[in-house]
Amino acid sequence: MGKASAPRRVGENEALAVGTTIRGSAQKLNLVAALIRGRKVGDALNILSFSKKAMAVDVKGVLASAIANAENNHNLDVDNLIVKEASVGKALSMKRFQANARGRSSQIVKPFSRLRIVVREQEEEA
Repeated sequence: MGKASAPRRVGENEALAVGTTIRGSAQKLNLVAALIRGRKVGDALNILSFSKKAMAVDVKGVLASAIANAENNHNLDVDNLIVKEASVGKALSMKRFQANARGRSSQIVKPFSRLRIVVREQEEEA
């Protein structure tokens, strides 16, 4: 008598991958995520490979994980996948202090972000 399996959080023809602690602000991460929303996964991987944004490396890793989940766990066709959703949110923020002149200090905030990518198998057009 084990624990019952959790219900799927996405549809039957969808796969999900989440990056929980990506170092950088949610605003910068959202700029990169906006580049791939609604695109085919092949095009999205090309865009991320040649992007000059530093966050593109992390987004590419999460997208590759979503593609692998779709192929291995849900038996979806990789050639027909599109990026249905790429949502960004805040995670934790590390707070550090830096010594300043005259005995003062200032706070340094090092934010982390979450990225949730859902890929969907698109029906073939006749």
